Amino acid sequence: MSWSLLLALCALLLLLLKLLCFLCVDGDLTLMWSEWLGRRPEQELTGLVVWVTGASSGIGEELAYQLSKLGVSLVLSARRVHELERVKKKCLGNGNLKEKDIFILPFDLANRSSHEVATKAVLQEFGRIDVLVNNAGKAHSSLIVDTKMDFFKELMELNYLGTVSLTKCVLPHMIERKQGKIVIVNSLVSSVPIPVASGYCASKHALQGFIHSLQIELIKHPGIIASNICPGLVHSNIRKNMLTEEVTKTVGHNTTQLRKMATSRCVWLMLVAMANNLKEVWIGEQPYLLVAYLWQYVPTLAWWIIHKFWEKRIDLFKSGVDVSKTKYK
Repeated sequence: MSWSLLLALCALLLLLLKLLCFLCVDGDLTLMWSEWLGRRPEQELTGLVVWVTGASSGIGEELAYQLSKLGVSLVLSARRVHELERVKKKCLGNGNLKEKDIFILPFDLANRSSHEVATKAVLQEFGRIDVLVNNAGKAHSSLIVDTKMDFFKELMELNYLGTVSLTKCVLPHMIERKQGKIVIVNSLVSSVPIPVASGYCASKHALQGFIHSLQIELIKHPGIIASNICPGLVHSNIRKNMLTEEVTKTVGHNTTQLRKMATSRCVWLMLVAMANNLKEVWIGEQPYLLVAYLWQYVPTLAWWIIHKFWEKRIDLFKSGVDVSKTKYK
């Protein structure tokens, strides 16, 4: 066997090994590298003031729990005060924080007139904001042809304009201090399209454009990091609270057989991203992560895969079957 052939076989074997390793990961390659050899959240985040929106359930709630173990000062925001109190009580149970370290700040993200007041309240309570985690948002399940225009407006007001407004309120404070982290909990659907969720996808695409432009503008402010974190399917209440074709209707259940990532794992990877100042992060179980990469680098192949996967499920949705309950085949 010639040396050239041996080297070619070794290169092919290495490529196959790397592909096999990729199929076993649940985050993009930079994130996985950072988790393995990067800075640890317990070293970089301890002692910071972290403001989490949408903290009453799902990713936001789990963020509160894991951050409380790191000894940060927490600001917890959502609309439901009793749920925020429940989360606070559980955070205090970790033993690392005292009552004064957790500030409950209820408000509606869609009510932009309240954002300036809320920001001033946080600054009055803790004197600074080190990290803003824009996590609040809603999803939906309806075909474009059946969805009311008021609904699209509702989603853009909450998912996009609400996030932009709160970020703009906090940003001048960070610029004045010359440091801070702005985290937007986006979604893989900001890059990869899915059906029966057009309003949600559109709002996440809008956030993608906003955060990328913000990142460029912050070149003159190297101490401020803006991170675009894009999870795939995660166990949370977003399905239960998902809207249908009208803003007053919700799905009202959370049963699904689509493969989802554990919320605790997703949040841990988010903390790794924050600790290592990563600007773009993809998180998700396979095959979603693989499809995201294919969409980025081989879009024609990705289109074919998406078409095959979703065609039957659109028909099922039209016939009244919840597509989230259909299994992969």
